[in-house]
Amino acid sequence: MKEFIKIASGQGFWGDLPNAPVDQVKNGKIDYLVMDYLAEVTMSIMQKQRMRNEKFGYARDFVDVIEATLHEIKNDGVKVISNAGGVNPLACKDAILQVAEKAGITGLNVAVVDGDDILPELDKLITDGHYLNNMETGEPIASVKESLLSANVYFGCRPIVEALGKGADIIITGRVTDTGLTLAPMIYEFGWDYENVDLMSAGTIAGHIIECGGQVSGGNFTDWEVVNNLVNIGFPIIEAYPDGSFYVTKHDGTGGLISEMTVKEQLLYEIGNPAEYITPDCIADFTSIRLSQEGKDRVKVWGITGKPATPTYKISASYIDGYKLSSTLVYSWPDALKKAKTAGDILLKRAEKLGITFRDSNVEFVGLNSCNEDKNEIKKDQSDLNEVQMRISVHGDSREDLERFAKEIAPLILTGPSGVTGFAGGRPRASEVVAYWPALLDKKAATPRVTVFNL
Repeated sequence: MKEFIKIASGQGFWGDLPNAPVDQVKNGKIDYLVMDYLAEVTMSIMQKQRMRNEKFGYARDFVDVIEATLHEIKNDGVKVISNAGGVNPLACKDAILQVAEKAGITGLNVAVVDGDDILPELDKLITDGHYLNNMETGEPIASVKESLLSANVYFGCRPIVEALGKGADIIITGRVTDTGLTLAPMIYEFGWDYENVDLMSAGTIAGHIIECGGQVSGGNFTDWEVVNNLVNIGFPIIEAYPDGSFYVTKHDGTGGLISEMTVKEQLLYEIGNPAEYITPDCIADFTSIRLSQEGKDRVKVWGITGKPATPTYKISASYIDGYKLSSTLVYSWPDALKKAKTAGDILLKRAEKLGITFRDSNVEFVGLNSCNEDKNEIKKDQSDLNEVQMRISVHGDSREDLERFAKEIAPLILTGPSGVTGFAGGRPRASEVVAYWPALLDKKAATPRVTVFNL
């Protein structure tokens, strides 16, 4: 057993800094590089890409990362774990093997974890009594089945641990939990028992801390002005120990900040009930966490406890729920706000005159009240503003109706209040609204698959 292992975060989302994972590998010694590419909406985007091209449906920039770090993976023993496979991990595997072969690299083991995509099996699941009722509304998924884009199980760490046990150097998964990417190497390296809920919770919380990449290194930090050199922000590293304690740190010489406060802010990010952070692997208790600053950019975390995992997996499904359209006009002084309000009112009344109906519409004034719950609330005198941006957004069932409405926006420049100084992006196009469907599924109804491919 190793005294400790270093697990480096290389991506917080699909579209994060392209060089961050390469820098993590090349700027210092690490054992694992973990990369989180997936959010709920990402799965639907990837599914639409795969529908257009059967070779797509994964984070294709992940392949560039592997190509840039093949030497370290092969010669230094750095292992890479990522959910970059999206809805097509086998195609991602093919691309990885191609770049390795082109580089003359042999002896690599690339593992694929899949089985999370239950869309093809949905009819059978429903027939077997798994109705996948919406966790918020209680409706069965059958009510939106014809509009579904994706439906994926959130697997946990176990198939990744299995892949590591089979000698995988690179592990490509579909929809596994963000935290499972980090927990898995701890279990594998330290021989942790899955039934030890405190250790499972410690690894889960370590994963939560680094799953958003540079956010825990001072990015998006409330006290952002105390963070040095955000230009060269260093992504976080977990230095993990067999007893479940760990340190949050980063490579020396990189920018950013890791402090008690940056870690605490990340701990509070997207957790719901802090005493019950539910994952497929355990229920972690964030109220048990203890931490302390142990040096520059080095925070110790320990004392974590948890509870056993639930008998269900969470399902993340997405479906088409109508269409949306947005556009903006900028009005200048004098009476900029009054003009912008009048313009929005004119547009909605012209839509009504055309017989166009919306499920919802919203007119907001960017910089004034676009973050307020009451869109009509203006808390101070805005009578002397130099300019105001009016943004109108509509949601409806008919793409054709929204496209027709779009033709009303530009004419407002000459048929509405004076003083339009900006019209953004030309005539807007209606786009699909992708809605989220959360549900639960008995763990016995879904089984992850682990396949190892050799080069």
